[in-house]
Amino acid sequence: MKILWFIPTHGDSRYLGTSRGARAATFDYFKQVAIAADSLGYEGVLLPTGRSCEDSWILAASLIDATRRLKFLVALRPGLVQPSQSARMAATLDRLSGGRLLVNLVTGGDAEELEGDGLFLPHKERYELSREFLTVWRELLARSHEGQPLDFDGRHLSVKGGKVLYPPASRPYPPLFFGGSSEEAHDLAAEQVDTYLTWGEPPAAVAAKLADVRRRAAQHGRELEYGIRLHVIVRETEDEAWKAAAELVSHLDEATVAAAQKKFAQMDSVGQRRMAELNRGRFNPSNVREGLEVAPNLWAGVGLVRGGAGTALVGNPQQVAERIQEYAALGLEYFILSGYPHLEEAHRFAELVFPLLPLELRQALPQRTLTGPFGEIVANTYAPREAPAPHHVSAS
Repeated sequence: MKILWFIPTHGDSRYLGTSRGARAATFDYFKQVAIAADSLGYEGVLLPTGRSCEDSWILAASLIDATRRLKFLVALRPGLVQPSQSARMAATLDRLSGGRLLVNLVTGGDAEELEGDGLFLPHKERYELSREFLTVWRELLARSHEGQPLDFDGRHLSVKGGKVLYPPASRPYPPLFFGGSSEEAHDLAAEQVDTYLTWGEPPAAVAAKLADVRRRAAQHGRELEYGIRLHVIVRETEDEAWKAAAELVSHLDEATVAAAQKKFAQMDSVGQRRMAELNRGRFNPSNVREGLEVAPNLWAGVGLVRGGAGTALVGNPQQVAERIQEYAALGLEYFILSGYPHLEEAHRFAELVFPLLPLELRQALPQRTLTGPFGEIVANTYAPREAPAPHHVSAS
């Protein structure tokens, strides 16, 4: 089990859909979140992409020296940059960070945004382009270890004598992640990527998606790893957690929800459509759980106004750990999590839930320092002892 956190390069807040309680998207804040994730023992951080975000490649490069073990899941955007240039960027970032680069393929689902970036291909052709892009990108990096050139002639891309002279630290290339829910997306994942990601749908829906991707991958003689993207709202008690969920959307109004849902409906992303179907724009301020708890402790309220990942695990530490283990039992290894605001919630999740997760994960976490107390000194005299780790939640 590998748990990643999220750096909110589009801004952060205590409340969704309002400027109240908002935080500016600054480098200092991003660095705080990254250092917290690194010191708490998260595997890595996801850096989002799109016109509403700061550039993920530049930010990841700027955080190398601020972190020690943290990996960076950075977006690869076919059609917005040539595969040879993207391969060199990946090789440099991976090498300079000591092999800490993970690459997240993003084909895009908002036609208006894509056209603003100069990409006018319809959904199916974007996946054709992505397949060619990944073929070139992977081959260039794989061949860079031996200095071999590449010739490629496709429908959308052609390369003659392509080379990457400085290879990445990872072999044959930094691991490739990808999430998509369409037929074309499942085919691309089965053929090209290393880890398939799903958004946080109910376990039965996730199981069906994973089974389909596994079947398609087997046809290519391949086996993939799998992961999920979720928000988390965890508190000491279940009641406190649901109150926190209500607080998160406490400044939303129907007009804001309607405007966001209208925009999501215009996108050609199948995954975004599936997220919208979970919440259907239903919003009852007096009972945020009603109609939006789509599976035990799985809340679709975030997707009322947030694009992409629109569900959150809500509950006490034991409940959240149990839900994570249910997903793990389906074959998920990567859990890419986030919470509002991201700095505090990175600490809260690590402190409340990490001790309940499998022993293998706990052993991999950084060891506590022996040069200082565990907690605050009591009455200037007594140093509290470290609490024993509780039994982790099993997947059975």
